[in-house]
Amino acid sequence: MNTAEAIRIALQSLWANKLRSILTLLGVMIGVAAVIAVVTFVNGINFFVANRIFRLGADVFIASKVSPVITNIDQYLEGQKRKMLTMDDYRALAEGCRTCQAVGASMFNSNGKVKYTEVSSSDTTVRGWTASMITIADQEIVAGRAINDADVRNSAPVVMIGYDVVDKLLAGLDPLGKEIRIDGQPYRVIGVGKREGKTLGLSRDNWVTIPISSWLKQYGLRQTVRIYGKAYGISGLDAAMDEARAILRARRHDWPGKPDSFAVETNQSFMGIWSGISSSFFVAMIVIAAVALVVGGIVIMNIMLVSVTERTREIGIRKALGARRDDVLRQFLIESCTMALVGGVLGILLGITVATVVSELIGMPAAIRLWSILAGLAVAASVGIFFGVYPARRAANLDPIAALRFEL
Repeated sequence: MNTAEAIRIALQSLWANKLRSILTLLGVMIGVAAVIAVVTFVNGINFFVANRIFRLGADVFIASKVSPVITNIDQYLEGQKRKMLTMDDYRALAEGCRTCQAVGASMFNSNGKVKYTEVSSSDTTVRGWTASMITIADQEIVAGRAINDADVRNSAPVVMIGYDVVDKLLAGLDPLGKEIRIDGQPYRVIGVGKREGKTLGLSRDNWVTIPISSWLKQYGLRQTVRIYGKAYGISGLDAAMDEARAILRARRHDWPGKPDSFAVETNQSFMGIWSGISSSFFVAMIVIAAVALVVGGIVIMNIMLVSVTERTREIGIRKALGARRDDVLRQFLIESCTMALVGGVLGILLGITVATVVSELIGMPAAIRLWSILAGLAVAASVGIFFGVYPARRAANLDPIAALRFEL
């Protein structure tokens, strides 16, 4: 029997026993679907974290009192003992960092209340930015203008807003020039940011941005700022970070040989932390998927043993007609592998469907990769071959005379 014939028989067997086939392939389907869905979500979230959460280019660094990503209590407690970074530190960097293309400062409050007439929006992120942050954070303005240096110098009561604020407070109106209140203080709308949508059910458009001087005036001067530095290209990032560290260490009187009393992070270091977290999640889900695949493989082996029993006379006839032991072994291995591959294909379709539906429903970022699909098929085929060896060997070792006399 050639390979095509063995595949045809396997497919006919699956089609003839539809319910049994579905139950047989369910474990492989779930396992492969889990692998595809997890890989898709991890890739999508990695891209989102790199490009949306940290919003840093490869040539940007952040200097802050403590790292924006805290992984243990000791790191948190140690950070609380440090002195704050101030606007004077920002100005020192802006004036003294010769290897920095741009230096900016940022503050934020994630629980702001924005109001227009009698309509209000809560839990809005209120950001205080210097003018240079527009370029550093790659914030695109689709209407009006961005905050400029004059606004920052004069603590101007002006604001850029995200589309959630437009939709909730200013729907059907031209937002430019309108006066809104942010936590009770009036600001004039001068710009509208590009719509970015939702991720994990959370909107990326629920924000307002005011000059950092206005932010400090409203929310208090004793706040630590985050300082952003943009180098002249990726190749100049290390030099810019070293110069920034030297300036800050001198200002904060850090002793030679002692650790920095502040944190300097890049997109790469943030992604390293996130990769460790996502890798743990990925491994946990792969273990769960592996369990499903093992269960699916055991079910396939059980069905193949049933198939060997049902086709004992057929095996005896094939051997009587000259089929060799290796021919029978190959036939049943191909059938087992075909069954697993069918489950793998269905699992891939299920995984892509689940990823797409979840992405649409809650905004979970998803990025389907060709290698994950090929890996899913390879895993399914491996399961079929591994768990098909015992039934195939049992069929191949049948005595032809005993097989011909066999009756169910």
